[in-house]
Amino acid sequence: MKNPNKILIKGVPILAFAILAIALVVLGYQYWNLNSQYELLKGSKSTIEETLRTTQETLTLIESEKLGLQDELLGEKQKVEEFGEQVEDIAETVGMLDKLSKIDPELLQKYSKVFFLNEHYVPSSLSSIPTEYKWNEDQNLQMHTAVLPYLEDMLADAVDEDVDMYVLSAYRSFGTQSVLKAGYTVSYGSGANQFSADQGYSEHQLGTTIDLTVVGVGATLGGFDQTEAYTWLQENAYRYGFVLSYPKGNAYYIFEPWHWRFVGKDLARKLHREDKNFYDLDQRVIDEYLISFFD
Repeated sequence: MKNPNKILIKGVPILAFAILAIALVVLGYQYWNLNSQYELLKGSKSTIEETLRTTQETLTLIESEKLGLQDELLGEKQKVEEFGEQVEDIAETVGMLDKLSKIDPELLQKYSKVFFLNEHYVPSSLSSIPTEYKWNEDQNLQMHTAVLPYLEDMLADAVDEDVDMYVLSAYRSFGTQSVLKAGYTVSYGSGANQFSADQGYSEHQLGTTIDLTVVGVGATLGGFDQTEAYTWLQENAYRYGFVLSYPKGNAYYIFEPWHWRFVGKDLARKLHREDKNFYDLDQRVIDEYLISFFD
């Protein structure tokens, strides 16, 4: 009878071999599977890297195009701004021309034997000077409507500083000046030309000029240059746009410290600052201040 233990012992190597074979198969499969996955991942990595490279190139191209668009946008923005500035300049020019078209150029013309105002010239608007500022309360004195507020401010401020002045004469028509000059000529002959303008050459016809006086001087006007009023006017009249038309040594008439003409604040300040007379300036220079006449 055979020994069963010997049969088992002889079968052991066969079982072990079988197990080993199975293990090898399993390990081989796992190796193959892992290798396949590795190759797959390796291929995916290449694809990803290629995709990343392509994406980077695309982003670089987009960034370049973006910079180009920004430059174009900046250029267009500058064009729009320049166009806007041009429109503003044009609008400003149109505004200035419109403003100039509404201002009477005669207001800054030189008269006094230089330019002539015809008999039909009358200021665009005249207003009566308030009674408290008139030397003769019963006399109807008128002044250019747009200039009257400047005169009132000047006289009111002078009163605040205890300097009382009164308007003796203001607007005169061509006809009124003609009659006045004729009367002076009868009394003084050719000597009247030293202190009285012919009709059409008087600044009073503009409605922007006044003759001032004070108590103690009255209608004769003699000695007005010795008064506190004259001193005050020399120091302050320009602030309100008024200048002395005929200072000492002028080429037209005798010294007239009472005769003040409105030329606008800007021009009056220039004349005061440079210590010049209105008639010293070239007419082209004077005309540059017409735009700011009522400012």
